[in-house]
Amino acid sequence: MMIANFFLAMPGLWSIILIVVVILLIFGGKKIPELMRGLGGGIKEFKEASKDENDKKEDTNNIES
Repeated sequence: MMIANFFLAMPGLWSIILIVVVILLIFGGKKIPELMRGLGGGIKEFKEASKDENDKKEDTNNIES
């Protein structure tokens, strides 16, 4: 029990390897590219939405000035 806590508490190579192995066991090799594509698409949509919000705020600030 103490050894497991030691490895999980220290960020480093072994923690990363453990996380990658667990992800591979859970999702399998074929699902990971699909998951990454979906994650990338979500991040892209989030950035576009936040950019649109910033543009709207700048437009309203320019109108008020």
